[in-house]
Amino acid sequence: MPGKEIKRIRARSALETVKESPVIAAVAAAPFVVALGVVWWLFGGFAAFVLLVVLGVVAVAGGKLLK
Repeated sequence: MPGKEIKRIRARSALETVKESPVIAAVAAAPFVVALGVVWWLFGGFAAFVLLVVLGVVAVAGGKLLK
């Protein structure tokens, strides 16, 4: 199946990019970490956990919709 091979290539490329320059990954993740920290500070740990779960669900659903 050619679709699976493309996904493997993209995953390997992303992993190599992170290994080569972790700063790129940190810059990409920074807005999510800051938002999680602000929610934690304002509303507490449970709200931050709920936000993390919601973002995870959105990421998974968005990935499935983009296929």
